[in-house]
Amino acid sequence: MPVSHPSITFEQPASTPMKQGLLLFAHGARDPRWALPFDDIARRVRLGEPTLAVELSFLEFMPPTLIEAGQRLAQSGCERVDVVPLFLGAGGHVRKDLPALMQTLEAAHPAVQWRLRPAIGELDSVVQAMAEGALGWAHLPTDPGRGAERLE
Repeated sequence: MPVSHPSITFEQPASTPMKQGLLLFAHGARDPRWALPFDDIARRVRLGEPTLAVELSFLEFMPPTLIEAGQRLAQSGCERVDVVPLFLGAGGHVRKDLPALMQTLEAAHPAVQWRLRPAIGELDSVVQAMAEGALGWAHLPTDPGRGAERLE
């Protein structure tokens, strides 16, 4: 935007948008198949918002940790990172473990604005989707070969 002075006109530099990141945080498990739905969530978020830097992290059993994934986002130039716990509710991991990990991230990367969001399972849209999914299972035929997946 041009700024005028009685004898001089000059261009003000356009402000560059703040680089945002999204740090998804799940529990983790020993079985790598457990992470498939979380990988799918991260993939869908990336497709839905290609300019958003997205990392998926885990509390235990699987890499990367929250600290490792957060470091990658900070090193990529993110100035603001929303941390989203992919938990159904705010139990001990979300209320106790996660805030301690957030303090570590804040101390290691003070230039980044880290924002902890509520557990994803507390969103009404998530609760509604789960209720609809449960109702869908309730209306499936009783034949286990039709529509229902079997756990191995």
